[in-house]
Amino acid sequence: MTGFLAFTVLGLVTGAGYAVAASGLVLTYSTSRIFNVAHGAIGMVMAFLCWELTVQRGLPAWLAVLLVVGVAAPLLGALAERVMMRHLAGAPEGTTLVVTVGLLIMLIGAAQAVWPATARPVEPFFGQRGFRVGTAFVTFHDLVMVAAAIIVAGGLYALLTRARIGAAMRASVDNRDLLRLYGARTSIVSALSWAIGAALAALAGILLTPVVGLSYFDLTLLVISAYAAAVVGRLRSLPWTFVGALLLGLAQSYAVGYLPPTEVLSGLRAAIPALFLFAALLLSPQATLRVGQIKGIAGVPVPTARRALIVGAVVVGAAAAASLALSTAQNDQLALGFVYGIVMLSLVPLTGYGGFVSLTQLTFVGIGAVTVARLGTASPLGLLAAAAVAALVGALVALPALRLRGLYLALSTLAFGLLMDKLVFQSSLAFGFNGSLSVPRLALPGLDLGGERAYLVVSAAAFVAVGLGVLALRRSRYGRILLAMRDSPAGCATLGLNMRWTRVRLFALSAGIAGFAGGLLGGLRQTVAATDFQLMGSLPLLLLAVVAGVTSVSGAALGGMALMLLPVLASEFPALGGLVYLCVGVASVGLGRDPNGVVSHLFKLGRWRSAGFRPALDPPRAAVRS
Repeated sequence: MTGFLAFTVLGLVTGAGYAVAASGLVLTYSTSRIFNVAHGAIGMVMAFLCWELTVQRGLPAWLAVLLVVGVAAPLLGALAERVMMRHLAGAPEGTTLVVTVGLLIMLIGAAQAVWPATARPVEPFFGQRGFRVGTAFVTFHDLVMVAAAIIVAGGLYALLTRARIGAAMRASVDNRDLLRLYGARTSIVSALSWAIGAALAALAGILLTPVVGLSYFDLTLLVISAYAAAVVGRLRSLPWTFVGALLLGLAQSYAVGYLPPTEVLSGLRAAIPALFLFAALLLSPQATLRVGQIKGIAGVPVPTARRALIVGAVVVGAAAAASLALSTAQNDQLALGFVYGIVMLSLVPLTGYGGFVSLTQLTFVGIGAVTVARLGTASPLGLLAAAAVAALVGALVALPALRLRGLYLALSTLAFGLLMDKLVFQSSLAFGFNGSLSVPRLALPGLDLGGERAYLVVSAAAFVAVGLGVLALRRSRYGRILLAMRDSPAGCATLGLNMRWTRVRLFALSAGIAGFAGGLLGGLRQTVAATDFQLMGSLPLLLLAVVAGVTSVSGAALGGMALMLLPVLASEFPALGGLVYLCVGVASVGLGRDPNGVVSHLFKLGRWRSAGFRPALDPPRAAVRS
């Protein structure tokens, strides 16, 4: 009973911190219908700012917290709503997710640029002073966290149910035009809700920093626990959100105290937030189909099969010519760009055609790499096996998520990525006790692919082959079904289309392409480790795919080369630091509403130039008639 009481107190304190973060998330979503994936990143940046004011500038802790939570965070939230979120009213959930993921990457880049990576110890409020509750020791910092959670929950409940401005916040979601007729200024109402949400994210980040440390990624991903608590409340109910946060905190605390310290169970303890999120998603009531105007997305032109073959042959020929002129390291980098392009191609059917957002595509790449490494074969059958295993896992992931759509489906992929990272990739099951695996390089009968030049040509040919397959899919009946399912799920259901199994096949296809790319990636590097396939790597991949153009093969090629260049720029220009990721975030926020990306503008420019320089061989029709 002594240990049980101590772990109970620890779980309630941790759950209180989660409740503060989740309350801000629920407030933002319930008043704007935009799920802010960057909620944790806002708390992370504000925690760094609080450290700057207290440690570097010498301000008292209470004054620094007041300035950050009461001034800086609300200004950041209002600015984000004004610049980015206000124009997303009524946009598809996939678009809002991409834009908020772009905000997340932008904030991480800004934090890395302003505060370079180094150890920054953070003391809790009032130090280690506290009191005992029975045999459990409670610090004053713990007491502040619990009190903050209670005050936030009560204050938000009163705001949304009793205050006039709270009613206006909820009404702005249902019908902004009608709210304007009653004289309300909807822009101020939306900005206020985002300002309060950002302030709560900042408060949660500051309170939880002494627990997890001042880290870019730990604080950002810690909000996964807030996601789980918010889903328990179905992103609307503050009392149930508070209950979900406390249950999650208790589950984590009891797991630390009572699960045996084995390798498998150690990973299970770290994966409890992801398991909690996945269970909450599956137990949530299924969302109903929305019936309304059918609004399609204009895509880029789809080339004919003959034109695609010609362009593919040109790409392979250009890669072969470039391999003779480039150095060994440059050949490897260019081959890596083509491999990343194949990973981007896996998102074209899923996100570009089907409209589904996957936040963990790099996990399937890791599955493919591990499969080839474990098989230990250099035969092309190894790549096919990698694609098959990844496709099977993708189908299994889609099966329990058959009843999920939109936001909940995207969050389920996030939970799956965390589970794979904590339970599989971080254990000896995947990468052995050394944490890395050797991967054989692909070998074809009669060809020597041991050199970098040959592997570059093979990578380019593989990209062209997969790209031709994606284009063939787009021209097929199945491709037209995917576009219809993206534009009007209700219309497809009315016509009797089985969207659930179509979704399973689509996820399996996307995962299979990513697994195939993982086998090629492992052969290129010849050594892979768990750090190569972490969850945070999937987010820049998704953003670059959207920025380049997630609806076209050309966009996948451009995005793959851009993803290859990111670490090159960071190593060549260390002073840039997080500015590279800051630029990616800014670009994704600017182009997130246009899934056709940069390549669509390039296509328009090409058509304009060809039209402007086309010789006038025939007289105008008006002149002929005259």
